[in-house]
Amino acid sequence: MTMPQMTRKLLNLAQDNRGKGSGLRAEATGTDTTTLYVYDVIDAFWGVSAADFARELAAITTPKVRLRINSPGGDVFEARAMMTAIREHPAEFTASIDALAASAAAVLTLGCDSTEIAEGGFYMIHRAWTFAMGNAADLTATATLLSKIDDVMTDDFVAKSGRSAEEIKAWLEAETWFNAAEAIDAGFVDRMTIVPDKAAAKAQANVFNLSAFANVPKALTERPREMDTSARDRAVARLALYDRMAA
Repeated sequence: MTMPQMTRKLLNLAQDNRGKGSGLRAEATGTDTTTLYVYDVIDAFWGVSAADFARELAAITTPKVRLRINSPGGDVFEARAMMTAIREHPAEFTASIDALAASAAAVLTLGCDSTEIAEGGFYMIHRAWTFAMGNAADLTATATLLSKIDDVMTDDFVAKSGRSAEEIKAWLEAETWFNAAEAIDAGFVDRMTIVPDKAAAKAQANVFNLSAFANVPKALTERPREMDTSARDRAVARLALYDRMAA
């Protein structure tokens, strides 16, 4: 038997984006603030793990932490463990979505005291995924677990946004992508940060392979057209020939 493609989405997301992000790092950005970057898939094997995140966080002693995010998501359990580490830390946390907070990365923002998003950034939520093997009882148990995860996510997104559970569930079911203004309007994000180059956030998000998702905005799938330099190259070669002849 072959595993249906739908059940491989989570694995594909992690594998397809291995090495595309810049991982996890922390740096002091002032006397009272540490900036912590999560610029990768959230995954124990192919990206940023909860264990590494918790270890990095435990070393931070500043009263404020800015959590900068550019991630297509990944393992929701890893993200929830990271949320727990944030909530248990005494610092005040600001989640800064520099480009993309999708799937488990959107869940990660919920552990912070406030959330901001760069102009041109995106935020996405959807129902939980997994892949499973076994008999009917095994698969039924997996389906039950996924429903419970959806319920927990719904409660968290309701608490953050103030929206109704029915509206959150509809957004999760539809795999809903929000641009910066829409994420603020929905209540998931508190404010927008203006960047000098509006395309910068889009360019950072385009680093990732988002083909595992169904409704990715066109802005995140477009690639810049390569400039045709053949005419310029021919002109440069011709000038070089003239120079040699003149000499």
